[in-house]
Amino acid sequence: MSREEAARYVGVGTTKFDDMVARRLMPKPKKVDGRVIWDRIALDGAFSDLPEDGGNRIDELLSRRA
Repeated sequence: MSREEAARYVGVGTTKFDDMVARRLMPKPKKVDGRVIWDRIALDGAFSDLPEDGGNRIDELLSRRA
């Protein structure tokens, strides 16, 4: 998928997506016949590795009991 499509896929604008690629939070693109494209599976993996915001309060309380 294109840069614009990849950014939209993960829910950010292109500037933020470029920043995330530069910081290695998102994968670098591949080149196919001069076209720059992103692999959806690689995006899924990178997105899954991002930290969660805030976390789940129930999980937080249960982890304190362990």
